[in-house]
Amino acid sequence: MSVRILRENKTLFSRYEELAAGDIVVGRIRLRPSEEGLIADLLHRGIQLIPSGLSQLCSRSKVLQAQLLRQFMGPGTCVIHDRHDMQRCVGSFDARQAVVCKLDRANGGTGILRFASIEDVYTQTMLGSLRYPFVLQPFYSGCRDVRVVMLGELIDAYERHNEDNFRHNLHFGGTAKPWSLSRAQQELCVRIMKRAGFPYAHLDFLVSPAGAFWLSEINLRGGLRGAGISQSDYLEQVENIHARMLDALLNKKVDAGN
Repeated sequence: MSVRILRENKTLFSRYEELAAGDIVVGRIRLRPSEEGLIADLLHRGIQLIPSGLSQLCSRSKVLQAQLLRQFMGPGTCVIHDRHDMQRCVGSFDARQAVVCKLDRANGGTGILRFASIEDVYTQTMLGSLRYPFVLQPFYSGCRDVRVVMLGELIDAYERHNEDNFRHNLHFGGTAKPWSLSRAQQELCVRIMKRAGFPYAHLDFLVSPAGAFWLSEINLRGGLRGAGISQSDYLEQVENIHARMLDALLNKKVDAGN
């Protein structure tokens, strides 16, 4: 049986039960929040995904990112799934230190909440005002915000800054300027992407006053406002990466058949 290659969500779901091991889905799968399990089903059945299923799941969940990539994030980062996690965590933070909560599935800075102390977070969760799950971190004062766009050999990095808001996202009023990515920082990006199966990525980092470089979040897609690459060039690069990955899979199948 020949390999089926699907590139559109409509086709994927209209032929979902027909798919067999070795078939290939190219492009991000659009799913509703309760449908992530379908990626596990596709992988279980031997359907191959470009980009990887893990990268697609990570792109949808800050909580999953923190669980897999916590080693690359700022010190004290933890995931809060329920009140038991909250109770265990509340004693490990300095009660006088501000903290940040990152709500799962919220993008563009809209789910980034700052609290004066861990006790404020504890109170809000116990009252039911703060929904689980979320990522909890100390508030890292004085950090710079850097976005890195990794597209194979094409790498673009820029700093985002906002004098009036701790959220440096450009649609919150921030401005952007080019960032010179060091070799060590570039290598860190590659390590992070490899760990979570990203063939390309938008990576957001915090740079501490001491120069530490901490992952904030990662996504397969993101805004390009402030970047040096145009939307059309970006999409072309993504398609080129998909094409190379598809060729590699097909060549591997040919070699396996010989």
